[in-house]
Amino acid sequence: MVTVIVRCFRRKYTMKEKIAVIGLGYVGLPVAVGFSKHYDVVGYDIAEHRVERLKAGHDDTNEVSDADLQAANITFTTNPLDMKGCTFFVVTVPTPVDENRQPDLTPLDTACLTLGTVIDKGAVVVFESTVYPGVTEDFCGPILEEISGLKCGSDFTLGYSPERINPGDKVNRLETITKIVSGQDEQTLNRVADVYNSIITAGLHRAPSIKVAEAAKVIENTQRDLNIALMNEFSMIFDRVGIHTKDVLEAAGTKWNFLKFFPGLVGGHCIGVDPYYLTARAQTLGYYPQVILAGRRVNDSMGAYVAEKLVKKLISIATPVKGAKVGILGITFKENVPDLRNSRVPDIVDTLRSYGIAPLVSDCHAVPEHVKHEYGIDMADEAELTQVDALVLAVSHEDYIKQGTGLLTKHLKPGGVLVDIKSAFDPREIEKLGYAYWAL
Repeated sequence: MVTVIVRCFRRKYTMKEKIAVIGLGYVGLPVAVGFSKHYDVVGYDIAEHRVERLKAGHDDTNEVSDADLQAANITFTTNPLDMKGCTFFVVTVPTPVDENRQPDLTPLDTACLTLGTVIDKGAVVVFESTVYPGVTEDFCGPILEEISGLKCGSDFTLGYSPERINPGDKVNRLETITKIVSGQDEQTLNRVADVYNSIITAGLHRAPSIKVAEAAKVIENTQRDLNIALMNEFSMIFDRVGIHTKDVLEAAGTKWNFLKFFPGLVGGHCIGVDPYYLTARAQTLGYYPQVILAGRRVNDSMGAYVAEKLVKKLISIATPVKGAKVGILGITFKENVPDLRNSRVPDIVDTLRSYGIAPLVSDCHAVPEHVKHEYGIDMADEAELTQVDALVLAVSHEDYIKQGTGLLTKHLKPGGVLVDIKSAFDPREIEKLGYAYWAL
């Protein structure tokens, strides 16, 4: 009798799912492509241009190659009704913050309102979007119930499996990163685990509850944010001492348990955003975080700090600040990707403008129309950045780094200033060439 029961449950867990992925950005598309190797997949997004480009076989984020995309068994659509008949739904929409740095759950709300019209009895809805503990069950579940007329926990169930996509990373991919899975009950957890186990080679971690899985995700990036804030604070201290932060970190890094973090601008869809989800939730519970928000203040101030150091370097070489010709290379939030989300480079631009400088911004990966729409900045062609008084290497795209010091002679006037945010160059070599140098 026991053997029969186990077999029945096993058949449920290994049922042939039809999967819908809601949100086809940096996270959702790799997930959809991965699942398409084993399941029929519907890829849904509200952005018509995005869907049309995917139908044409090209991913503008460069996360999925044209060959892999064209080989994928995915029905791309902007029509919610195309998801009817799916049994397993994966929600990968963004979770930003608003102008007051409070969680903006509008994309999740919209996704749930849409899903409520297409889910049927027996469905599992798994969320991958970064949220604070409780959002999946306390926010998403009730919306799905209201719109669908189904009962959460019996007619359909919820799961949570936090995304760990690292844009532009060709080594740590979806399949090679351990996947956290969780479910509303044991049967749902097993079903979620079976589906993800079909594509994840690195293995799964079964969290004991959805809230634990949600919390694990939000603290991953909060921890990283705080460590980078510490490095940024170190860099400001060492700058006053008159030593290079990179030299200090290389020396300290010879100890086996010294953590490998570096100063820099903190942007993107995760690290600069996720901590606010946790702090907002903590405040509703009567706890006012101090360490987390202190780290956020440090990191959010770094763009203005960099700009002010540039101004001081111009003064030190007797170059008039107002009207100085300044070039900025890079505006994406990290190297080798076109992703502009939460870039802190515009902070540099804004601060320089306050000093009467109109910087020329160029980026070999960013789409000018997207930059204009997102930040109101008109992009310059890199060829326009000639004989500049100061050059800011804001993002260390490979296309820039491989040029070596030729990058400087191409853009920077003799005796000009190089602001090297990521310490990509050796300061001693740059100073031998006659340039003034500063780095975080």
